[in-house]
Amino acid sequence: MPTEAIDPPGVTWLRVSPKYVTVKIAGWALGNLFLVAVLSVPLVLVLNGVWKAFPLWLAVAVPAAVMLLALWRLLLIPRQVRALGYAEREDDLLIRGGIFFQRVLVVPYGRMQYVDIGAGPVERSLGLCTLKLHTASAGTNAEIPGLPDGEGARLREQLSARGEARLAGL
Repeated sequence: MPTEAIDPPGVTWLRVSPKYVTVKIAGWALGNLFLVAVLSVPLVLVLNGVWKAFPLWLAVAVPAAVMLLALWRLLLIPRQVRALGYAEREDDLLIRGGIFFQRVLVVPYGRMQYVDIGAGPVERSLGLCTLKLHTASAGTNAEIPGLPDGEGARLREQLSARGEARLAGL
């Protein structure tokens, strides 16, 4: 059940591209492939008779448990992408995310130092980018992943212009 703190009244959230699911799944697959390969080494050694004292059940259980957790994560990825969003307001930018632990980050335009756009190889192949906002606070992790290239460029220019206008007024 959303609260007023997470979903302020009158805010229209813009969502990231559904293609971002592919980017997240590619990262998931790479990370889990490596992890399961490393955790399967004891199983291979036990089956080949190299580690005779190592319990077979443990050599099977650990990679199996990791795979079950990985599959649970895979099922959550589309929902996590649907939870990402942003809203441009008059004085600030709202960025939201999270399923179980929802979060809304408010970045005042006057506090923005610069706006950065980046894209990894999978993002580039899908025509997506990630917009990062840098503020005076080192603890701010303000980024909007999964934006279409055109929307990322528009947002970069819009936020830069608004940031300069608000900063000039200080």
